[in-house]
Amino acid sequence: MDGVVLVVTASDDPAADLVVDVLNERRVPLVRLDPDDFPHSLDLAAELGPRGLGGTVTPAHTELPADNVRSVYWRRPSAYTAPPGMDDQDARWVIDQSRWGLGGVLACLPGALYLNHPWRNRDAESKPAQLAGASACGLAIPPTLITNQPDRARAFARHHAPIVYKPLWPSRYHAPDGTGRAIWVRPVDPSELDASVAGAAHLFQACVDKDADIRLTAVGDRAFAVRIDGAPVLDWREDYSRLTYTPVATPKPVVEAVRAYLARFNLSFGVFDFALDRTGQWIFLECNPNGQWSWFPDHITAPITHALADLLQKGRR
Repeated sequence: MDGVVLVVTASDDPAADLVVDVLNERRVPLVRLDPDDFPHSLDLAAELGPRGLGGTVTPAHTELPADNVRSVYWRRPSAYTAPPGMDDQDARWVIDQSRWGLGGVLACLPGALYLNHPWRNRDAESKPAQLAGASACGLAIPPTLITNQPDRARAFARHHAPIVYKPLWPSRYHAPDGTGRAIWVRPVDPSELDASVAGAAHLFQACVDKDADIRLTAVGDRAFAVRIDGAPVLDWREDYSRLTYTPVATPKPVVEAVRAYLARFNLSFGVFDFALDRTGQWIFLECNPNGQWSWFPDHITAPITHALADLLQKGRR
């Protein structure tokens, strides 16, 4: 196969399915794999020497030369697993070896375009880094405090009221009955800022008086912005049934800042969330370097799908 596109994701990934369908229609050589299949139905034989990386990765009896990948679509791969029957310690050891063995090879394929490189995704997931990077690239951000000091939190609340709380990382959280819980953006009552604040780092932010939300999907140099109306006051993810979507033009300064942001983090793709304030200013909230986009209606999703396929098909050429 000449110049293969490698898609690394779970088997049940609807967004990847859309892109794969377009690439198949274009007859672009493609291999799809999930690290969860290793070592059960996926083999690895990487060779390293004076000429660099060679060898093969073999998913489902399809031999993929490691030095013949034009691009890698790193979507949402499953977690590594160990063969059944191992005790916990052995299983953890095997999983670590797989992650740094197979994962390490997949992360250094010579000459491949990564959309995005898994290590760059992780670098760009830090909320403090996102906000600092957005500001440095010319995007407006809300006043923000990250602290474990109750006095500083109370002073921030007095100066910037009303304020909200946002988790710094989407940690798993479960109710007493075992059901999963999502921690949404929440308003902060100043009376809640007691001594318990000292127990962890917290992100507090001035609440934007917004007219709507904007989700901008950046693919290379292309930007696809959608206005989201009908959302709850703070976090539109809480109730998708109330939302309406309207494609909108992106102001030139925002386009330039978004491109600078992607370059800063060495990303080819990013999903940006903005609050559109009452004056029409786009206020940066966060950027998910591996964010979702495929739930939009088809007339919004299709151009994003084709832009992703275009970039993957082209590779670094």
